[in-house]
Amino acid sequence: MNPAKLSTPQSGSKLLKLLTFVMFTMFAMTTDAVGVIIPEIIKTFKLSMTQAGLFHYGPMTAMALAGIFLGFLADKLGRKKTIILGLAIFATSSYLFMVGNSFWFFLSLLVISGAAIGVFRTGALALIGDISRSNQEHTSTMNAVEGFFGVGAIIGPFLVSYLLSQEVEWKWLYVIAATLCVMLILIALVVKYPTSKKAVEEPVSMKQSFRMIKNPYALGFSLAAFFYVTVEAAIYVWMPTLMKDYDGSLVFIAMYALPIFFILRAAGRFLGIWMMVHFQWDQVLAISGFLIFICFGGSILFEPAAVVLLPLTGLFMSVIYPTINSKGMSCFPKPQHGSIAGIILFFTAAGAAAGPLAMGLVSDFFGGQAKSGFVLAALFSLILFAGFLFNFIFKPTAQKLAQMNESDYQQ
Repeated sequence: MNPAKLSTPQSGSKLLKLLTFVMFTMFAMTTDAVGVIIPEIIKTFKLSMTQAGLFHYGPMTAMALAGIFLGFLADKLGRKKTIILGLAIFATSSYLFMVGNSFWFFLSLLVISGAAIGVFRTGALALIGDISRSNQEHTSTMNAVEGFFGVGAIIGPFLVSYLLSQEVEWKWLYVIAATLCVMLILIALVVKYPTSKKAVEEPVSMKQSFRMIKNPYALGFSLAAFFYVTVEAAIYVWMPTLMKDYDGSLVFIAMYALPIFFILRAAGRFLGIWMMVHFQWDQVLAISGFLIFICFGGSILFEPAAVVLLPLTGLFMSVIYPTINSKGMSCFPKPQHGSIAGIILFFTAAGAAAGPLAMGLVSDFFGGQAKSGFVLAALFSLILFAGFLFNFIFKPTAQKLAQMNESDYQQ
């Protein structure tokens, strides 16, 4: 198989990277602000934790389905058309928040926006492969992209908190995101994208994407993404609820626990750009997985410590998801990066929906105590660590990654 031939000016590559960075910042503003919005909709619509969690489960499920059913569009239609299509749908659904005021109307719009994110995100992730010149550069760029996602995750909750403090409805967050989205569409229309010659004989299709799930590399990295996101979502969905009645000596930390988590996660991802150059990626994941499990386990055994340990996980989680994404995609030829990105996104969003949902159900079963759900999250973190430890000891992907780096990235 001949590698795909890609070409784009260096200045064009920089502009495409910047576009991708801002794109991830924009949609993170909405997805990761849900933990701050949930207490408001519980109060407004008189909902249980499980019901209110639909604000998170709904769009995550839609994103998962878009990833698995529509991920191939990035390979079939091209990166540019796929990105613009997804952004246009996202902007439209976000503006519509201002024309209604019911729980089910808002939820419907969130489901549509989740599907739109699934479309433009797979296009953007595939684009990263096109403009990367090596496996290592791909991983570093992915950490930078997710770092900007982390910045958006800080901005979103801050904006919601500020709007609420000014007695402005939280749904204005979506109007702000939609306006930024329109600007991104205008930029995407004029930016020159790399041209590629497809290196796969079989036509790109949904059927081909489903067959890729059986590939051990696709399945392995996808499962890693699933369990990672169940752990991460436990923090940004339910930690604010866990901390809301805290009255100990660290009340300031409890009040800003979620922003602290997001700041540490974003900072760690930018640090990850350097770490992936100087350390083995599988070693970094194994150590990070162990520290996350210690933090969750310590929060269960020593409940007062949760106020420090749970936000601290942001630092240890930082490099995990971008590295999983990068290495998973790098096990496949560039012309298939859209499809594999969609598969990983499916498992990512499925974990983001299933994990908090399971935690909400467990918490409701034990009398609405959020701590009960975090026991389940600690179990998820143990499974994640076990997988990373297996990967570090046996190195099942080392040969494949070396092969693809030689054949697909060397220009």
